[in-house]
Amino acid sequence: MVKLTIFFRRPADISAFEDHFAHRHVPLIAAMPGVARTSVSRALGAPRGEPPYYLIHDVYFADMAALNYALNSAQGRAAGADLMMFARDIVSLMFAEVWGEDPFETARAAQAPAAAEPTPNVAAPQAQQATSASTKASATAADSPPAAPYAS
Repeated sequence: MVKLTIFFRRPADISAFEDHFAHRHVPLIAAMPGVARTSVSRALGAPRGEPPYYLIHDVYFADMAALNYALNSAQGRAAGADLMMFARDIVSLMFAEVWGEDPFETARAAQAPAAAEPTPNVAAPQAQQATSASTKASATAADSPPAAPYAS
């Protein structure tokens, strides 16, 4: 899975931006072929000062071929034209490969305690081998047909 991530810096008129984004731009994105899903995040803050972006819009596709097809479709071109019309000076775009919904799953699995392995039966290994050998010998002698001579 891949995604197109659209980063919007803080607009001068937040109300007009959000109205256009929600009622005009999002429907254009939704009409693009191959869109698997979308998500929108609004920045709440940053560790130091203002966050670099006000809004982040992720648009997910099965693969890069699907993403490229969508961008080059009539609907994709309309969405791109709209984006440049209302957000040209405040937008940046990026393509990304999605590693997974929970990238920390592997780390958590590595930290989980390992399942207990069964304890091998170590009692009298020589007795087990002797019993096994005598059982094999008697089964072979009783169940096997007589050996045929090899043809020369």
